[in-house]
Amino acid sequence: MPHVFEVSELTRSVRDVIESEFPFVWVRGQVVNLSRPGSGHMYFSLRDADASLAVVWFKGAQGGKALAGGGRYDPLTGEVYEQSLAETLADGMEVMVAGRLTVYAPRGSYQLVAELVQEVGEGRLWQEFEALKKDLAAKGYFDQERKRSLPRHPTRVAVVTAPTGAAVRDFIRIGRERGYGAAVRVYPTLVQGDAAPVGIVRAMLRAVADDWAEVVVLIRGGGSLEDLWAFNTIEVAKAIFASPLPVLTGVGHEVDVTIADMVADVRAATPSHAAQLLWPERVQLAQRLDDLEMGLRRGAARLLALRERDLASLARGLSWLSPANRLQRLEERFAAAGERLSRAGEAWLDALGGRVGKLCDRLGLRFGPQGLEAREQGLSRRVEALESAMKLFVAERGHRLELAAARFSGLDPEAPLARGYSLTTLVRTGKFLRRAGDARPGDKLDIMVYEGRVRAAVEAVAPDGGASGEGSKERP
Repeated sequence: MPHVFEVSELTRSVRDVIESEFPFVWVRGQVVNLSRPGSGHMYFSLRDADASLAVVWFKGAQGGKALAGGGRYDPLTGEVYEQSLAETLADGMEVMVAGRLTVYAPRGSYQLVAELVQEVGEGRLWQEFEALKKDLAAKGYFDQERKRSLPRHPTRVAVVTAPTGAAVRDFIRIGRERGYGAAVRVYPTLVQGDAAPVGIVRAMLRAVADDWAEVVVLIRGGGSLEDLWAFNTIEVAKAIFASPLPVLTGVGHEVDVTIADMVADVRAATPSHAAQLLWPERVQLAQRLDDLEMGLRRGAARLLALRERDLASLARGLSWLSPANRLQRLEERFAAAGERLSRAGEAWLDALGGRVGKLCDRLGLRFGPQGLEAREQGLSRRVEALESAMKLFVAERGHRLELAAARFSGLDPEAPLARGYSLTTLVRTGKFLRRAGDARPGDKLDIMVYEGRVRAAVEAVAPDGGASGEGSKERP
């Protein structure tokens, strides 16, 4: 019988399939049936010519993220705004909604849970941004291997920006308070509008052609995605990629990330941050100078102490090599050697006298009457000891021989045969027959007795383990 689903069970299964297949989608359509209940959530439908899709936009996903200085920004696009789309959304608007599909169980219908809602114009720009980013990434524009480091403490900086904007004023103000001092040339250009990409490229080419700057800085203040669009164009990306000078970008606020930022050698969060990346604080430089001075003083003190130790060591070595000191040491060594020679001569004479006395005593013992008598007595004792040792040796060897003969006679395998025992070999296996069960009727037997062998054949094996056989007695 097929499985019968409960309604909730089937709904959960459908929801699991939909959520796993469509975890994040973009949907475009017209807003209809917009509802704003007191909970703050928003409910509407997206409709085109042929279909309609229910959408829920929860309150927590409507407001973006707050900025420290006021306002809010979109975490996906980086757009900064004073008022969110949730406050101005109305029936009839054409929007793009990003989110996840799910099933609302109480009604058994599927719906889109919105994470981001954009008007169609901004959605188109975002799609173009993603397409260009994907294309440039495939061509290696964003590869870290090709990116260069900024010069240390640059003294000649080319700034490409709008000459009257707040960005260049902040950059110059921060730069005056940092580093060793540097010259800044501003290459003016539009940074917003249709003509901005061409102007930015021309300004960068002029900065390179002047062959003056050590680094090119491209900066602009914050704005919406449309305001910053000049920095998301292929023309500006190619100019940055082809620049022979390192390029530092500081476009928009910290949350704004443009194509120009991705291609540049180094990206700053803001124009002010760009100045901070180029030049260190003067307080840090002063502290570094103090550290170097103290390190130099410590190094000089250590070097002076080392040289003083070397000088003292050389002085001791020179004193040791002095001719007068050397002559004195030789005289001391000569006196010590004379004393040792005198003591050695006396000791040698004493030892020689003792050896002569011992030799005289030994000669008297060997060749005098007493010596001969002592030698005869010693020889007699040795003869007696030799005869006694020979008798003991012969007796001990005879006893051991008797013991060995007794052991060998006990180990003789044929000795039991003399008492009527026999050894039976099963011809089929060539092994001694120890159990009746090892033999089978018809097996040949080879029986060894005390004198000779008997050949026999097994006639039957008795049930109690005995066997009967007949055969002829043969003498080998």
